[in-house]
Amino acid sequence: MTTAQKQQFVWGTGRRKTAVARVRIREGTGIIQVNGQEVDAYFSEELQRNSVRAPLIATEMAGRIDAFVGIKGSGKSSQAGAVALGLARALRVYRPDLESILRSGEFLTRDARMVERKKYGHKKARKSFQFSKR
Repeated sequence: MTTAQKQQFVWGTGRRKTAVARVRIREGTGIIQVNGQEVDAYFSEELQRNSVRAPLIATEMAGRIDAFVGIKGSGKSSQAGAVALGLARALRVYRPDLESILRSGEFLTRDARMVERKKYGHKKARKSFQFSKR
């Protein structure tokens, strides 16, 4: 890659529940920033940090890609899932030959589970008010 190509970013968007992550990657030294913070400072749990780094480790691109993530919505666990999906999608655009590795690791699969809406006449989505026959 030339220096002009090296500075160009590749974008990927990841979603999980109501979290939306916009991921930009470029060739670099392995920096991962989430909302302006290092990934270890933003995600406190080890499981979440591992989830974010999993697509990079699986494709062996961990020390060669810089990732800059903007994320909003939902909680930290869902945000980590959204970042992982966005990172995998950006890696697929950056290097199309990695798609088979990303697919086999299920990094490109969007988790479609969402919160079920509350129904009228019920306390919550499924829970009803107490029923008394007499």
